[in-house]
Amino acid sequence: MPQEDYQPSLRDYIAIIKRRALLIASTFIGVAAVAIAVALLVPPVYQSTGTIMVESQQIPTDLVQATVTSYADERIQVIRQRVMTRDNLMRIIEKYGLFKDRPITFTPSEQIDEMRDLIGVQIVNANVQPGQRGSSATIAFKVSFDDRRPDVAQRVANELVTLFLNENVKVRTERATQTTEFLTQEANKIKAELDKIEAQIATYKERNATALPQNAAMSMNAIQRLESDLRTSQRDYNDAAEEVRSLDVELASAKAAVASAAAATGGGSSLVGMADANEVELQKARAQLASMLETYTDNHPDVRATKRRIAALEKAIADAAKEPRPAVPSPGANGLPVSPSVAAAQLVAAKIESRMAAARARMTTLRAEQGQLQAQLRQAENQMLQAPEVERGLATLMRDREGAQRKYEEIRAKQMSAQVAENLEGEQKAERFTLLEPPIAPDRPIKPNRKKMIALGLALAAGAAGGLVMLLETLHGTVRGADALAAIVGRRPLVMVPYIVIAEETVRQRKLWLRSGIAALIVLIAALAAVHFFYMPLDTLVFKIILRLS
Repeated sequence: MPQEDYQPSLRDYIAIIKRRALLIASTFIGVAAVAIAVALLVPPVYQSTGTIMVESQQIPTDLVQATVTSYADERIQVIRQRVMTRDNLMRIIEKYGLFKDRPITFTPSEQIDEMRDLIGVQIVNANVQPGQRGSSATIAFKVSFDDRRPDVAQRVANELVTLFLNENVKVRTERATQTTEFLTQEANKIKAELDKIEAQIATYKERNATALPQNAAMSMNAIQRLESDLRTSQRDYNDAAEEVRSLDVELASAKAAVASAAAATGGGSSLVGMADANEVELQKARAQLASMLETYTDNHPDVRATKRRIAALEKAIADAAKEPRPAVPSPGANGLPVSPSVAAAQLVAAKIESRMAAARARMTTLRAEQGQLQAQLRQAENQMLQAPEVERGLATLMRDREGAQRKYEEIRAKQMSAQVAENLEGEQKAERFTLLEPPIAPDRPIKPNRKKMIALGLALAAGAAGGLVMLLETLHGTVRGADALAAIVGRRPLVMVPYIVIAEETVRQRKLWLRSGIAALIVLIAALAAVHFFYMPLDTLVFKIILRLS
């Protein structure tokens, strides 16, 4: 029979157990003792938890819309990152002395990492409409901290809960304030732009007042009034010119009458009379030329003939002035009395000259007035021609103003809503975090689970003892039993001699067991003494073990 077909029987296993009983017992007791010691000596970890409830907005959102519109779980994660900054965590570590028992090589960065591992944030959701995105609403979240000391765990958890509450108020208030400030700045910018456009409109209207569409009727009335004034002035000017011409004729007649009266009374020479007659004719010709120029141009034949006649009369008068004239005693000279007829003729001539001077002055005034009226009329007509262009420019400015006005009104409405939302956040009427359950000092640890650790240690001790025995049996190579021998040589033995135990061997085994028991007892007493004197009194230790196991 081949060796590999041999399978140990139950009797063989019982024999192995009997033979290795001391090794099995010592291995099991040793490993189990170590496991129980580890389970009992591992320091407990306590967890203190505070529950914060997310309260919805107290005022309906249809009336007042809050500036913070993100989901609660998103805000909780953001607040968690802001709370668990390096500065905050180092301040808490130093305040409560969390890692004073750690070695000097435990760096601040490692402290921060472990601190973050010890902090827990658990979000509590409520399903509103299953199957839809966003159907789970965050109604609360829990903030916890783990530590070996229950009082420290409670104080640190309370510190973290306070930070979460304060940070939420700070975040919401800052966001509402920043929104209000931004909208206020935008409103001021748009208001400045609107004021600038209104100033441009006012300047444009002032510069093109007469060409504005709403002033078209007034501009037309002004043009008609200017045309009427110009016609009236022209008519007055023509009347004045006609009056001057008439007075010129009358003046010439008056001067002729004076000369005739003087010649009749004083006996003047014919030469003087001829000169006076030429002067009278010259005045008549000039008056006639002025009348013609009102109607005809300079190239008209009558105008040219009259000019030649005036030139001839002026030459004749100039030639007569070169010749010596006899002295003619003036009327009233040398005390001689003036003839009544001469005096009357002179008075008439003086009145005519005065009227002519007044008529010419009026003509000058009317001519200047006509120039002003014509300039105003041309300006009004040009402005009327510019009216379409002015209207287009004004329409462009008005469109810009309307757009800026609409934008300003929208920004102002949003600014008012943001101010109301800011007041809502300041008065704690919006969505807020409320402390539902404050952290308390825990009365039992959350880990380790000592019962499970002891059970696992016992199972490990049993496995270690069995494995060690199997290893020794495999490595020893001793043939035990007839079946094992038959498997090796291929034949069964004819006779089996049983193992004979002599008295000395029995005594030797008993002494070995006794020595082993005494050694184990001494080791146990030494270990208990060491624990009692160097670690903790045994009565206190037993009491703590009972508490931990309970």
